[in-house]
Formats: sequence, C-alpha cells, structure tokens
Amino acid sequence: MSLPARTRGLLPPLVALLLLAGCTAVPDDPVPPRTTRWRPAPGTPWQWQLSGRLDPAVDVPVYDIDGFEHPRSTVADLQRRGRKVICYLSTGAWEEFRPDAGEFPRELLGRGNGWEGERWLDIRRTDVLEPLMAKRFDMCRDKGFDAVEPDNMDGYANDTGFPLTAADQLRYNRLIARMAHDRGLAVGLKNDLDQIPALVGDFDFAVNEQCAQYGECEALRPFVEAGKAVFHVEYEVPTGRFCPRARRLGLSSMLKRYELDAWRRPC
Repeated sequence: MSLPARTRGLLPPLVALLLLAGCTAVPDDPVPPRTTRWRPAPGTPWQWQLSGRLDPAVDVPVYDIDGFEHPRSTVADLQRRGRKVICYLSTGAWEEFRPDAGEFPRELLGRGNGWEGERWLDIRRTDVLEPLMAKRFDMCRDKGFDAVEPDNMDGYANDTGFPLTAADQLRYNRLIARMAHDRGLAVGLKNDLDQIPALVGDFDFAVNEQCAQYGECEALRPFVEAGKAVFHVEYEVPTGRFCPRARRLGLSSMLKRYELDAWRRPC
C-alpha cells in the first residue's frame, strides 16, 4: 500500500527531526575512556549519600553515590557542578535487591553481614566473581563515574561462613583495584585497616567508617602520608570529640546518619 502524497511530503522533515533527536538524546551511551586517573588529596571535602532523594547542591568537590541507583545523567549533572563522583558498589557481599543478584551462585553466599538482604561472598572464587564484578565496574565506567568505592572489603576479619585468610583478602582486594584501574577509574580501600600497609600502594584513596569510635584513625596515616585522601564518617561520636583529631591527621571527616541520606555535619 502506498502512502498518500501529503504523508510522503512530510517524511523528509520528520526523518531529519528524528535524526537530530537521535544525535542529541544519548545520555546512556558509554563515555570515552579516560587517559588520566583521579587521585584526591588529603583533606578533600566530600558528600556520601546512598539513600533518599539526592541533593546535588552540597558545596563539596566529591560525591559518593550508589552506582546502581543513579543514571549517567545524574553523574553528568554533578560533574557539571564541578564534582568528582564515586560509584558505590558492594564487591565483598551479595545484595538480594540488586538487578544482577540472580547471577551469583548460591554456593558463593555466606552468612549475613549485619545488613538486611546482604550476605558475605566467598572471595576465594575469583573465577566466578571476577566476571560478575567486571560487569559492575563496566557500568560505573559507562555511566561516567570518576572512581569506585568497593564495599565489604574485609570479609576475612568477619564471620563470613568461609575460612577466608588475610592472603585471600589481599589477593581479592588487589584484583578489585586492578579492575578499576584497567577502566581508568580511581578506587578506594574501604575499611580493612589491618591491611593498609600492604594495600596503600594499590589504592588511590581510603573510605573509613567509625575509626574515631573504635580508636583506629592512626591506622589510616599511610594514605595521608602518600598524599591520598581518607574519606571518613562517624555515626555516633559528636563532631566535637572527633573533628580536632581528624583535622590533625588530615582526614576528610563528617558526621552522618546510618541511613546515609543527604544530612551531614562536616568537620
């Protein structure tokens, strides 16, 4: 069946408009690979928000947000505002609420890690975990993130249900760092204080929770001495008790609520 002449006459401008729209509306196409890797300096202020409606207006140079929950357009908006953006992922624990949760074999899932719907992973099984984590890191890269915060990086020091050793953890953490670097992404060491001396050279910054509450902040000195930021939060200790020490150590510290919503009280 042929088209009426009036309809045929509209096709060229319609095609042109569709082509123009296709050229401009590509927010989810992968971003070009980076040629240099970001490394934040000690004392760099930051915002860490993993729940609630994202507030993009906090006047800090670094945002740490959930990698799954935010599209490329959110990352690009923060970057237009002058922020570097960190992609939060869990690399050491399984989360039942993630879209790829069904891809993790059941035998890799250990005991709960204290958070609802999360279980420790058997990090010895890099043959299975490496391709799964590669997909996640590709997602962070393709959304345009500047860095990755891999969470649950100290399973060997917890009751995971697996006989994990310090050597297992070092091997896995270095694999995670290498995977990030291969994609042009900076990467932070999350907690895992006892292994900082061995890992400070593999990571570009550190992320720490509650070192003041547990009297552990001194352990983070190697990162600061290497010219690398330590992004630090407390939940239960008032700022008046931990901020003076944190400033002397060169930490990027703030008080947050456990839910990690937009509220923050920086040092």
